[in-house]
Amino acid sequence: MTSGLIAIANEFLEADIAPLGAELFSLRDAAGREMMTDADPRWWTGRAPLLFPIVGRLAGDRYRLGAAEYALPQHGFARRREFALIDKQPSRARFRLEADAETRAVYPFAFELIVDFALEGAALAICVTVANRGDEDMPFSFGFHPAFAWPLPFGARADAHRIRFDTDEPAPVRRVAPGTGLIGPGTEPSPVSGRELAPASGMFERDALIWDRLASRGLSWGADGTPGLRIEYPDTPWLALWQKPGAHYLCIEPWAGMADPLGFTGEIWEKPGIMRLRPAQQRQFRLRIAIALAP
Repeated sequence: MTSGLIAIANEFLEADIAPLGAELFSLRDAAGREMMTDADPRWWTGRAPLLFPIVGRLAGDRYRLGAAEYALPQHGFARRREFALIDKQPSRARFRLEADAETRAVYPFAFELIVDFALEGAALAICVTVANRGDEDMPFSFGFHPAFAWPLPFGARADAHRIRFDTDEPAPVRRVAPGTGLIGPGTEPSPVSGRELAPASGMFERDALIWDRLASRGLSWGADGTPGLRIEYPDTPWLALWQKPGAHYLCIEPWAGMADPLGFTGEIWEKPGIMRLRPAQQRQFRLRIAIALAP
């Protein structure tokens, strides 16, 4: 375990979590095989950041709220903030991030994020609770951004790996407009054949593939004849797949929200994917990652 990480374990899995961003750092099976990215700095050093209070990039990295204007970096600030560890058990850990003067300067809301990690058999369950502790409606988006090993550590070649969605995914996909970080106009045909996608690095030369008409709330990742991962995301209606071409990971990113569309000039309440959380309300987003044995 790297110094400063919080370790949880059971007889099937071990996980390390970084308090910075409450970020899943490592997920290993009982044999010590790593399911997550190697975070090679030649490509991307992220591992599984949490995206809050926005997903993606804002036009000009700024948003309007009434007569005021605020700056926010891509994917928001939660991934760069230290979370407090508020509960620790052998196979569970809970973290909290609350609004403070620094967050209020860019996001003037009394939010609370609670992130629960729990090992349940051969699965890691992550539950993020977004709560509004203030006295006015709060706009927000949320997303997961885990980077899984590609290839997984079970002996199959990278080009043998497949994404298999729970149901057919014929809807077209969206793309980021080159050089902007914003969602481009139009769509392109789905790269999924029925339920199956054979990812290749060339698919990501123009950034992520984004599904905003997603039918599935679960998928599998791996190669035939070997163990793989079962990934479930019941509370997030959109999905992105992303890789820096040539790296040893595939990001499988369930989102509730996305970047500004190219040319967007509205205020934050008009931004696609923004949710409204009323005072004293909360909303949960779940992600379950399980090791699935070969059929």
